[in-house]
Amino acid sequence: MSSETPRIHDAVMPQLDALELLEGRPLVITDADEVLFLFVQGFEAYLEDNGFYLDLSSFALVGNIRRADTEDMAPVEEAKALLDGFFRERTETMTPVPGAAEALAALAERAQVVVLSNLPDSSRGAREKALALAGMPYPIVANTGLKGPAVRHMADRVRAPVFFLDDIPHNHTSVAQAAPDVQRVHFIADPRLARLIGPAEHCHHRVDDWAEVRRLIERELADIGW
Repeated sequence: MSSETPRIHDAVMPQLDALELLEGRPLVITDADEVLFLFVQGFEAYLEDNGFYLDLSSFALVGNIRRADTEDMAPVEEAKALLDGFFRERTETMTPVPGAAEALAALAERAQVVVLSNLPDSSRGAREKALALAGMPYPIVANTGLKGPAVRHMADRVRAPVFFLDDIPHNHTSVAQAAPDVQRVHFIADPRLARLIGPAEHCHHRVDDWAEVRRLIERELADIGW
């Protein structure tokens, strides 16, 4: 695995600097879509309302959106516009993943929690509201690109055990390259998507629900005396 030169996007660095992270306290860094919120379920409803549907024959979004009337594949630009529209219009009303709020509340008694999500910066405020409404009022960083550099930055600040949760395999690879000591947990909430792909090549653990996430992190912390 080639080494990645850590580089944080210019729009992300100020958000990281604004985080109030405590040195010496464990940190849980979690993605939002398909980890904290049922993204695909919500996106499917949005597509249906706009005359499209999602063809879940592969682990992808752009390239899997079809017109409901003709079944023709939506062009890339149109698919991206639909995705942007979904984030703009429905970020606040996405359904939380069952058990996420309860598990994070328990973990927050012994660890810090940060949400690291790739979404338009214009949707960051809406996501903050959604998190608060779902009982997950944790700080959020609207990331751009691969997540390894941002995770490395946070890990360097806390100097304590760090756990990273994400559904996208290439984000696990990025974190493995930039911050190899971080424990990487592969989690995909939608069972249809989970069946399409095995454990991420560079994850340490693959889990299926938040109860398992909580047990895993608590066990890992206990094993190393935290």
